[in-house]
Amino acid sequence: MIDTFGQPTPWLRIRPMFSGFDGLLIAVVLALAALGLVTMYSVGYDHGTRFVDHGRNMLLAAALMFIIAQVPPQRLMALAVPVYALGITLLVATALFGITKKGATRWLNLGVVIQPSELLKLAMPMMLAWWFQKRAGALRAADFAIAAALLLLPVALIAKQPDLGTALLVLSAGLYVIFFAGLSWRLILPLLLLGVVAITAIVLSGDALCQPDVDWRVLRDYQKQRVCTLLDPTRDPLGKGFHIIQGMIAIGSGGVTGKGFMSGTQTHLEFIPERTTDFIFAAFSEEFGLAGVLMLLVGFTFLIFRGLMIAAEAPTVFTRLLAGAVSMSFFTYAFVNMGMVSGILPVVGVPLPFVSYGGTAMVSLGLGLGILMSVAKSRRLVQS
Repeated sequence: MIDTFGQPTPWLRIRPMFSGFDGLLIAVVLALAALGLVTMYSVGYDHGTRFVDHGRNMLLAAALMFIIAQVPPQRLMALAVPVYALGITLLVATALFGITKKGATRWLNLGVVIQPSELLKLAMPMMLAWWFQKRAGALRAADFAIAAALLLLPVALIAKQPDLGTALLVLSAGLYVIFFAGLSWRLILPLLLLGVVAITAIVLSGDALCQPDVDWRVLRDYQKQRVCTLLDPTRDPLGKGFHIIQGMIAIGSGGVTGKGFMSGTQTHLEFIPERTTDFIFAAFSEEFGLAGVLMLLVGFTFLIFRGLMIAAEAPTVFTRLLAGAVSMSFFTYAFVNMGMVSGILPVVGVPLPFVSYGGTAMVSLGLGLGILMSVAKSRRLVQS
C-alpha cells in the first residue's frame, strides 16, 4: 500500500515565523507607538509631512523588528565581531573622509550618506556580550579591562566628531553589558562617588567655572556652554537658554490634565524649538499634562522590565547580556530626553523612543526590539 502525503499549505510553512513572539512586549510597544502617533499628529500636522513620515518610519521599524526576530541568537553572536569591526572601520573613515556639517564630521558618503555611529548603538553591546560569552566561567579582572578598551575606542571616535549624544548612548549600552557581566560593586561605588562629587563641585562653582576666560580643556566650548546654560538658563534667555526655558514653561503649563489635544499654546505658537524631535516631550506634557506623562512613564517602565524579564530567562550568557543591555538602552533614551527637556540634564541630541520624529532613531529602535524578540523566541524554543 502506498501512502501519499499532501504538501504543507503555505500557512503551515510560514507559521513558525509568526510564533514565539512575546505578546506583552508587543502590546506595550503598540501602546507607546499609538501615543507617539497621536502626539506627532498634534505637533506636526502643520509641519510638512512629519506625521505621515513618522508613520512610515514606524512601519519600517516594525518590518526590521520582524526580520531580526527570525535570526537565531547564535547567528547574531556570529555577526558580533564583523559588525563591530565594520563599525570601527566606518568611524575611522568618517574621521578621515567624512562630511562636515555645522562643525561636526558625523556623516560618510558611500553612494548614500550614512551616519556610522548609529551602527555602534547595537554593535557595541553585541561585541561585549560576545566577549563575555567567550570568557564565561573564567572571568578575570583583565577581561573587564579588555571590555573597557573595546568600549572606549568607538566612544572616543564618536565624541571626537563631536557627537556627545550618540557617544553617551553607545557608552551606556556598553556599560550595561559590563555591569550585567558581574563587575564588582567595589569598582562601581568609587566611580559613582567620584561622579557625585564632580557634579556637586560644578554646581557649587558654576559662576566661576562659566566665566568666558575659563578653559575646561576636556570639553569643547559649545559643550561647556551647554553645561553652563543648564546651571543657569537665564544667563542667555533669548539664546542658548531659550530651549530649556521654553521647555520648562510648556511642561509646567500643562498642569495635571493638560491643555488638551492640539491645544498647546507654547507648541502651536512655535515657542518650543524642535517640537517634533528632541523637544517633543515638552509639547506632549503641555497638551496631556501630568496624567499623560505618568501614562508615558508607565509604558516605558513596563517595556524596560519586560525586556529585563526576557533577559533573565534567556538561555545563554550572550543572550542574557545582550537583551539586558538593549532593554536598559530604552531607559537611557527616555531618561536623557526627558531630563534635558526638563532642565536637569544638558541638551544633547537624544530622541524620545516612539514619540520623536527621526528615521535613523526609529530604525535603531526596531533593530533593538527585534533582538529582544529573537531572544524571546529562542527561550520558548528551548523550553519546548
